Amino acid sequence: MSNGIAWIGAHSTTAGSAAQPGMLGGISLTCARGLGADEFLIALGADLDELAARTPYKDLAVPVGRPGRPSPHVNPVMYGTSGDWVYVLEDWGMATWATGYQKVKSMRPYPDEEIVCVTMNWWSPPCLVIHAPGDGHAWRADFGQDTGQSSALDTALREAGAVFPSAPDEDAATVAAYYEEHGHRLPAAVFNAVGSYGNLSIDPEAVQAGDLASVLIPAA
Repeated sequence: MSNGIAWIGAHSTTAGSAAQPGMLGGISLTCARGLGADEFLIALGADLDELAARTPYKDLAVPVGRPGRPSPHVNPVMYGTSGDWVYVLEDWGMATWATGYQKVKSMRPYPDEEIVCVTMNWWSPPCLVIHAPGDGHAWRADFGQDTGQSSALDTALREAGAVFPSAPDEDAATVAAYYEEHGHRLPAAVFNAVGSYGNLSIDPEAVQAGDLASVLIPAA
């Protein structure tokens, strides 16, 4: 039975719990195809030995600094595969790939490698969808918009109700009123669209339990 990924957006504002061994609320997603899972995680900065260990997220130990030394600036991530995609889940407020693809060489979108990223950007709004379709470019869209490329992903966003009226089409007051009334459903609609586009399915119970493999990724 497919779980899709709309549930990720539906829980976008769910508060985290210290007793929860995995993730549920405020998850950002990056998925890629055209390269292997380890290859993509290494591009994000994962350590080879940590990858080889395949440690479940619930058992991952995050290092802390020694007295007089700062804690290592790393983020624990959970990852897996769905069809021909590798996906990375993060709940620290943003997606690592989104913060680094413009400045970190290994994260650049290369031809024949497709990447779709939904980053919640809690520390630097707005929430974004970023699509690197495999031509070496990356196109961005705020939640409520499409990328403007008339792509299959844009079609999926529209069909899922994730594209709201824009100022050029409507007056500003109408747009503001629409966002006020319907904005709460945007995260679920966006994740639903991305899931439909990529035929992605991620088990919410496995994610919440922290059963998926994990690694530590340095902040970009």
